[in-house]
Amino acid sequence: MERDLILTDADFRRIRELIYQRAGIVLAEHKREMVYSRLAKRLRHHGLTRFSDYLAKLDHHPDSHEWETFTNSLTTNLTAFFREAHHFPLLADHLRKVGGPVKIWCAAASTGEEPYSLAMTLVETLGARASQSRIVATDIDTEALKKARTGVYPLDQVRKIDESRVKQFFQKGTGRRSGYARVRSDVAELVEFKPLNLLDSRWPVEGPFDVIFCRNIMIYFDKKTQADILRRFAPLLKPDGLLFAGHSENFSYISPEFKLRGQTVYTLAAHSQAAPKK
Repeated sequence: MERDLILTDADFRRIRELIYQRAGIVLAEHKREMVYSRLAKRLRHHGLTRFSDYLAKLDHHPDSHEWETFTNSLTTNLTAFFREAHHFPLLADHLRKVGGPVKIWCAAASTGEEPYSLAMTLVETLGARASQSRIVATDIDTEALKKARTGVYPLDQVRKIDESRVKQFFQKGTGRRSGYARVRSDVAELVEFKPLNLLDSRWPVEGPFDVIFCRNIMIYFDKKTQADILRRFAPLLKPDGLLFAGHSENFSYISPEFKLRGQTVYTLAAHSQAAPKK
């Protein structure tokens, strides 16, 4: 295929190194086409034709906002409302056992569908008590978080949810907003969105949490990074709390901190329950 931008093997290796350093994401060799397509718009934005010049621009300006855009461009945001639906009845069962306000951390919030699904589950399960609960929703992608905060989604996406939920939790747009729906304010108010890089030495979240959702993000990390993150999760989870993983993620052989409860849901191992809270 004819290309107007030059991406050399050395450029691709450097991009893989940089995104690993910045976000812990391991890009496989076969992701070259994805890298080209996602970063091409940034080169064109700056009037560049060679990826090497773009990388030099990043290196020469270590504090530039372009670094954030670079990271956002290479972050995958595949998500949906009530994705991996089997987790939500399990979550509801757990919520009924929690005394007092519930605290949940959604560690890969993307464009908001997952944390809003958690908020809807809170309301369905706890009724009026849900207003006392909080969901902290974090993601490395600042552009995705901007969209998440609006709570506005195309109707085609919202219609995939059960009709009764759509009526209860969304407001359909009219006029210029026709074709879109907004998450109702009482649901949106349960969620606080924050930028967070799981590789950072400090996380702007305070536990302990009753539940941590960290689904479909660990697959982009190598085993060492996964183990480090799980070790840091342990003191942020209540002794009887639950950690939810993605359907293709298996933490059983990565970290001694957690044990499998079933259906990609984990609890703290016995020795981790005594871990001091940070």
